[in-house]
Amino acid sequence: MTHDNIDSPALLAEVTAAFYRYEQALISNDVAALDALFWEDDRTVRYGATENLYGIEAIRDFRRGRPSQGLDRQLCNTTITVFGDSTAVASTEFTRENSSRVGRQMQTWVKFAGGWRIVAAHVSLME
Repeated sequence: MTHDNIDSPALLAEVTAAFYRYEQALISNDVAALDALFWEDDRTVRYGATENLYGIEAIRDFRRGRPSQGLDRQLCNTTITVFGDSTAVASTEFTRENSSRVGRQMQTWVKFAGGWRIVAAHVSLME
C-alpha cells in the first residue's frame, strides 16, 4: 500500500461521521444504534475497562446491562486514519466530569456493503 491510499478525503469523512454517530449513541445510551455500528459477527471483539467481550451477542448483552447514567464525556486527541478503501482506525482519549481518570478508546472499522462497522474495540482507563 502506498501513502496515496491513506486518508482518502471522502472515506475519512465517512468514517469520521460514523465515529461521531457512535459517540452520540454512546452518551445517549442508544443501544440499538450502538449495536448497529458493530459488525454483527461472532468474531467481533470489545475489550472494555472491566470486561472482555467476544462476539456480537456478548457485546449486546453488555450494552443492555450497563448503567445508563453518567455517560457524558469529553473527547480529546481524537485521531482517525483510513487505510485503503475499507479499513480505518479511530483513537481517542476521554474524560468525565467528577473523575480524574483518563479513558482511552481504540476502534478498528471496516467498510462492509452496509457501511462502516466496528470489528474490534478497546477501552481502558488510567489514573
